Amino acid sequence: MKNKLENLLQFPCSFTYKVIGLAHPELINNVIKRIQIYIPGDYTPVIKSSNKGNYISIAVTVFAKNFYEIENLYLELSKINMVKIVL
Repeated sequence: MKNKLENLLQFPCSFTYKVIGLAHPELINNVIKRIQIYIPGDYTPVIKSSNKGNYISIAVTVFAKNFYEIENLYLELSKINMVKIVL
């Protein structure tokens, strides 16, 4: 049974992940490395810092071939140690 997100998307499609985590320099590299494993490509992340500088948000748009890629990458990004939330 398909979920709501899967019903809204037509594949292949662009999909943007927003990863929020602790403001450590290696977080950006870890996020990009994890994305490269599942959906290889050239990525230019959009980085924003929180007001106090304790957290950063990393927005990355990927080109997914199917919902399985989107779902697996979401789970893998969530496993990164410094990540607080993946949207």
